[in-house]
Amino acid sequence: MTQPLCQSILANVSHHLSDSQKIEIIAKHFELIMETLGLDLEDESLRETPFRIAKMYVKEIFSGLDPSTKPHITLFENKNGYSEMLVEKDIIFNSYCEHHFVPFFGKAHVAYYPHKRIVGLSKLNRIVQYLAKKPQVQERLTVEIGNVIERELQTDDVAVVLEGKHLCIASRGVEDVNSVTRTSYFNGKFAEREIRNEFLKQLDTK
Repeated sequence: MTQPLCQSILANVSHHLSDSQKIEIIAKHFELIMETLGLDLEDESLRETPFRIAKMYVKEIFSGLDPSTKPHITLFENKNGYSEMLVEKDIIFNSYCEHHFVPFFGKAHVAYYPHKRIVGLSKLNRIVQYLAKKPQVQERLTVEIGNVIERELQTDDVAVVLEGKHLCIASRGVEDVNSVTRTSYFNGKFAEREIRNEFLKQLDTK
């Protein structure tokens, strides 16, 4: 069986599994990984680790893989006709690198120009955090945030900047604990240099 076909079958099966079934399957596999590494699963400290990790994967750090956890986006009529740039910065996100399954985390900064509708501000945070909760690369996460905000807010005038620290860089390989990765997405008005620079300047103000 080819790898893409196998992945497709597994993906279809996973959609029909309950959370408890997913946790049970993942725990069994992680138990095998730990045994292969030579860890003693009879040790009191390690005995429940496979279950704890499986529950964490399903219920917490990869909950964004479950469409039912997608936040409901509340929009309001732009009664005051607000038409200037709206910036929500320093949104904390936590995600996992899909290459090594170790965390990357940092801050997201998003902005948009409202049209007929404005969004409840906390929903911007929820969009970022929901999309981050799955195995990711920062580049894709940046674009996904921009695309979802555009679709939900019905505007093309969206900007997203992510600043992330990656443990796949800090804790392995080159072991560089100081580097920060910045990615960006600019569309609509933000494709114009002057407006983009205005947004970036706001990120540098306290």
